[in-house]
Amino acid sequence: MRRQHVGWAAGAAAAALVAAGAITYAVAEDSGGAVTKAPAAGSADAGFARDMAVHHQQAVELSYIVRDRTKDEEVRRLAYDIAQTQANQRGMLLGWLDLWGLPKVSADPPMTWMGMGDLPAGEDGALMPGMATDSEVRKLGTLDGRQAEVFYLQLMTDHHKGGVHMAEGCAAACTVGVEKRLARGIVEAQRSEIELMAGMLKERGVQPRS
Repeated sequence: MRRQHVGWAAGAAAAALVAAGAITYAVAEDSGGAVTKAPAAGSADAGFARDMAVHHQQAVELSYIVRDRTKDEEVRRLAYDIAQTQANQRGMLLGWLDLWGLPKVSADPPMTWMGMGDLPAGEDGALMPGMATDSEVRKLGTLDGRQAEVFYLQLMTDHHKGGVHMAEGCAAACTVGVEKRLARGIVEAQRSEIELMAGMLKERGVQPRS
């Protein structure tokens, strides 16, 4: 890891710790000061927290990769914003699981909490809708300049579409108010970024993959 990546990772980790601490109080006082009952391990709340933490981690990885592969300031700024935001949110999600005393992994297939656990297993590391395969992650690391920009924007557009689908599921089914609010915020923010990335791809004469 390069020195600049160490700085970014440290900043993201610090932000996540602060956010996780703050969110502990928010969850505990989600009902006007009354401590809310922890959700069950198989609930939508727990399932979303586990799955979205994994989903977000890949977005952070892709964003750090592309920052090394291009000098385009617009793409680098977008990648930095995505990495920081999703690392922060991942800290919140894992913090909730700790607060609830629930495991961070489950024996159930991903997306079970959305009634999608019977979907065919993802291939080559793509565990959930929108996730890049391991081969695609490696490919991004071999590209430079415009090629890296285009591939990242295409991968992240697909990634965001999958994330929006999951967040919409939590907004509909989760019961912890602060988690539902986070899910709604993810839907709004990632839809906006999908539109932004569509414009960036158009400027480069390319369309999203889906």
